Amino acid sequence: MSVIAIIGAGALGGALAQKLAQRRRVREIRLIDPEEPVARGKALDILQSGPVDEFSATLTAYGSIHAAVGADAIAIADSVSGVEHAGEAGLALVRQVHAAGASSPIVFAGGTQRELMVRCVRELHLPSERLVGSAPAALASAVRALCAVVIDTSAVEISLQVVGVPPRGAVVAWEEAAAAGEPLTALMGAHEISAVSARVPSLWPPGPYALASAGARVAEALCFSSRRRYSCFVDVGRGKIAAMPVELGPSGIKRIFEPTLSPLERTALENAIEAG
Repeated sequence: MSVIAIIGAGALGGALAQKLAQRRRVREIRLIDPEEPVARGKALDILQSGPVDEFSATLTAYGSIHAAVGADAIAIADSVSGVEHAGEAGLALVRQVHAAGASSPIVFAGGTQRELMVRCVRELHLPSERLVGSAPAALASAVRALCAVVIDTSAVEISLQVVGVPPRGAVVAWEEAAAAGEPLTALMGAHEISAVSARVPSLWPPGPYALASAGARVAEALCFSSRRRYSCFVDVGRGKIAAMPVELGPSGIKRIFEPTLSPLERTALENAIEAG
């Protein structure tokens, strides 16, 4: 059982803490925010839902960034105002985490934190294998839901990856997408695939609950290891951050996979990475 620290007690941070508690895999969840009374209130509210949802994780709240030290994974979320940690303030926050001595993998759970990841690599020179953005996994989930409606099945049966740089540079890896083991391209017409692809930019950024669900699974994969592949923002070289399928473990990114793409999809991905 592991410890996950969440920096930011806003809508995303609170949803992430609740999702982790409900999944019952993490021993302790630390909710950290300068507005400590708000963080304590959210932690208490989630704890009081434990008997209903049948979980017993320990939720603690802190006002100091130093509480992140010693956690197995650290998630960067949002302030109590609901604004995701990004920009200069977000960079200063990550710098503080690093200066405090935290060396755990960092999950950037927000949908607007890709540029923050770029700056963490280029300006703070943090090890890129410890930096993961989970928002693309939430986008992939939304695309799966759309496909499920088209072919009239459960989205749980669908597997696909979204790569590139959302919103306009997001590329769905249709060549390797499947539903219950059958190629999705055999179940959906070309016009249906085109229609779903056209809707992808409008799905970005995902909402706090989708982001929290994706962030929880990515954080758990960092703590416990997982052979499942997640679409995540990662450094693909030269400090360029793009979504790619990854395998995660306690040290961070274990492996970045090259998705199976059509020539058109490959070109779109390369253009998105260069432009990003």
